[in-house]
Order: sequence, then C-alpha cells, then structure tokens
Amino acid sequence: MVDLEQALTDLMLPLVDDKASLSVKEMSSLEEDEILLHVYAKSEDVARLIGKQGSMASAIRNMMSVASRLENKRISIKFESY
Repeated sequence: MVDLEQALTDLMLPLVDDKASLSVKEMSSLEEDEILLHVYAKSEDVARLIGKQGSMASAIRNMMSVASRLENKRISIKFESY
C-alpha cells in the first residue's frame, strides 16, 4: 500500500520555501472510492504550488493520480493556506 500523504509531501517539499509549515492531511470523503488530501502551507507557498492558471496544481494532481490507481481510487487534492 502506498502512503499517499508521504508521497505528496515528498513531491512538494522541494517546491516550498518554508518546509516546516507544509503539511498534508488525509480527510474522510463522502464517496467510498475517493481519497481526499488537504495541503496546508503559508499563502505564498500555496500560490507557488497552485502556479499560474493552476498549471502546477494540475501537474501535482496528475502525478498523484498515478499513485492512487494502485488502490483503485480517485484522488482529490485541496490547497489551503494558513
């Protein structure tokens, strides 16, 4: 089984300035076949993770969707700032 929280953290850690403020939490979802991950970071780091027109967020979601296929589930990633 893949630890998706750790995989997402490892993927985003080099992209943020304040590494201590980055955290990823798995939340419960209403749908059984969905994994919901919330990314928490400072607002300037969240802006960097989302990117222009959401291009970075889209790339992160695409990479994580590959990992979630091992569990036959869909993944949703939400970005939140402190």
